[in-house]
Amino acid sequence: MNIIYKTVLKGGYYTAIDKNQIDYQADSLICIDENGQIANIVCPMDEDYETIQLEASQQDNLVVLAEDQVILPGFVDLHVHAPQWPNAGLALDRPLYEWLDQYTFPLEAKFKDANYAHLVYDNLVETLLANGTTTALYFGSVDNTGNVELAKACLTHHQRGFVGKVVMDNPEQTPDYYRDESAQTALDETEAFIHEVEQLNKDQAIPVTPVITPRFLPSCTDEVLVGLGKLAAQYNLPIQSHCSESDWENGYALETHGKRDAAVLDEFGLLTDKTVLAHGTLLNDEDLDRFKNRGVGIAHCPISNVYFGNAVMATHKILEKDVKVGMGTDISGGFDPSIYQNIRQAIMSSRMLEDGVDSQLSPEVRGQKSSAITAKNAFYMATVGGAKSLNLPTGQIKEGYAADLQVVHTKYPTFGHQKPEETFEKVMYQTTASEIDHVMTQGVFVK
Repeated sequence: MNIIYKTVLKGGYYTAIDKNQIDYQADSLICIDENGQIANIVCPMDEDYETIQLEASQQDNLVVLAEDQVILPGFVDLHVHAPQWPNAGLALDRPLYEWLDQYTFPLEAKFKDANYAHLVYDNLVETLLANGTTTALYFGSVDNTGNVELAKACLTHHQRGFVGKVVMDNPEQTPDYYRDESAQTALDETEAFIHEVEQLNKDQAIPVTPVITPRFLPSCTDEVLVGLGKLAAQYNLPIQSHCSESDWENGYALETHGKRDAAVLDEFGLLTDKTVLAHGTLLNDEDLDRFKNRGVGIAHCPISNVYFGNAVMATHKILEKDVKVGMGTDISGGFDPSIYQNIRQAIMSSRMLEDGVDSQLSPEVRGQKSSAITAKNAFYMATVGGAKSLNLPTGQIKEGYAADLQVVHTKYPTFGHQKPEETFEKVMYQTTASEIDHVMTQGVFVK
């Protein structure tokens, strides 16, 4: 054949075909080209299997997995508040507005300091990669000094990073020490960050993508929302924000605009097929239909939703409606940087929604029928769903897709005694960072 691949991985792999199906292939050769793309997947029954394996071995490009290792797509984290990393797990017993005012905003204001930002972000990106997250959608801070350090950390560690300068200019809802001076200042600094990222991306194989980032409706004036919608269209950029994440935020939109969150964002041109909105625990059918029509993605953050969401997101319904949905850790409202932990919580929360939680109600009315999701559904969201929400050719082990992969130690080499589907469930429920042996993005090993 005489095809020289950059790397050939030999081992079994799992990948989601759709929201309900997981494919397993044993002893496959995943052939990665010089551009970090999966150029070929060769199964043991293919006639060129032995030839490709031999040539890769002779070229010293063959990586053979152990019997108790398996390859998975890298995870996509659709919602990370990067400057909140030092506060992970802090004050989660407080109401959302108090948690923001007393703990979160004071911390985020510290990211004017480039040295502090570098220290935190270097550790955060390394930690996420060590947990199998090869792509992350980040909220930065108001100050671009820290945001530039976050972009640099993504580039340094070869993580596929999406980074947004947080916009919050409403003096009635934001502290004087931490907000944009005016709508125009916010728009100018957003545009300046876009250009700074363009410069950082020169000659980078995995560029950082700038993201238009109104924090949420309470923090933004109408003037700045109009301007951000125009910037997103001008530069053809992704948009991220929060939507219907709590009774407080949901109520704010109704009180100030007479409409739901989703409708207000839509009016300002902020709902596009490049938009990802976090939480959505209080979305109704009208909102979901709007999202589907606009191509909006939802970041499901099951751990943080337990603390601040005021409800369980109707994940099963969203999947059935074919609305784009992926997984998010929501650091630091979510205390754990692992998507695996959020996969488990997503499943548990959905079961609680289906069964109900009020023991004083009869079983017939206690829960919402057909609300439970499976490990397959959650894995799909963590990989394919996240990639679709960001319009990325990744999240699957598939020819032509980016080689964003993780190699997981399954703890117990049980492939000979259990069905692959059963082993998949064990991987979803048992894997921690210590079981992730290797991570690569765009064909580059980063762990």
